[in-house]
Amino acid sequence: MSTWRKLHDHPELWERYFIREKVVRAIRSFFEKEKFHEIETPILIPHPPAESYLDVFETTLLDRKRRPTAAYLSTSPEVPLKKLMVAGLGNCYSLTHAFRNMETQSKLHSPEFTILEWYRKGADYFDIMKDCENLLRAIVPKLIYQGKTIDLSSPWERITVAEAFKKYADVDFDAFFDHADAIARKKGYTVAHNTWEELYNQIFLNEIESRLGRERPTILYEFPAAMAALAKKKTSDPRFAERFELYIAGLELGDAYSELTDPVEQEARFKREIAELKRLGKTVYDYDRDFIEALKVGLPKCAGIAVGVDRLVMLLADTTDIADTLFFPSGEEFPLSE
Repeated sequence: MSTWRKLHDHPELWERYFIREKVVRAIRSFFEKEKFHEIETPILIPHPPAESYLDVFETTLLDRKRRPTAAYLSTSPEVPLKKLMVAGLGNCYSLTHAFRNMETQSKLHSPEFTILEWYRKGADYFDIMKDCENLLRAIVPKLIYQGKTIDLSSPWERITVAEAFKKYADVDFDAFFDHADAIARKKGYTVAHNTWEELYNQIFLNEIESRLGRERPTILYEFPAAMAALAKKKTSDPRFAERFELYIAGLELGDAYSELTDPVEQEARFKREIAELKRLGKTVYDYDRDFIEALKVGLPKCAGIAVGVDRLVMLLADTTDIADTLFFPSGEEFPLSE
């Protein structure tokens, strides 16, 4: 049933959908008090950030003589915000729509979604952890989701990826770096032709993710460097990156980094991601060379995070389906075959 029909027949549902506007208002109020600039970033872009785990929407831009140029719907406002930071902007955020293909037929994903992304100058990923705690408490002092009370008081749980693999999957992560095939096979997972990252995801998604953030928010940090295309590596152990993800009630809400500022390393990572896109048979595009030029001028030390606003609304609306937060969910607008 179309959402407008549901609302027409059940006007009591309006309150659930109005939670979004309260969340957006609270987000803007928080960042105004923090003296962040809100930036409107482009939706139609020539070069998405090169991240092989994403599928992009490709279209064609025509000039007045109908000459075609490849164009894409933005997957994130990250690169435009960083370019402005190179120019001297300082602390900033964007609250906008983003687009990621092949994210239909899921209660946790929508191909068009609302993303909140912010960057703090002179900060690292630990500073963004504090921002997350302060922002969530500014939006909602108490959270009850699916009958369980989530304690938002500080400090939130912080656990490294290595600790989570040991605690929830009984996997020694040092061994997993070199023997992922054998460890995954022993657990009964498919290993033929799978990459290291795919083996990682099989264990993480099946044995770990749903157990994060059950009693209070969980910050999962220090991800393998291979899974952090735009993040700074840890100086003390370059196998890992200064990256974290935020989980509440098993839902991933945010993905944060201490931002990579080295143009040589960033360009090399982009090239590896493009090669992986080709291997996977996904849409291939050139990386943003203007961004590399910006990094050569100098991105200041900073850290940032992308937060899925729709999932945050899901929590506050106490629903397990992202479609319940959207007036026009994609599955309703574009009915797809099973």
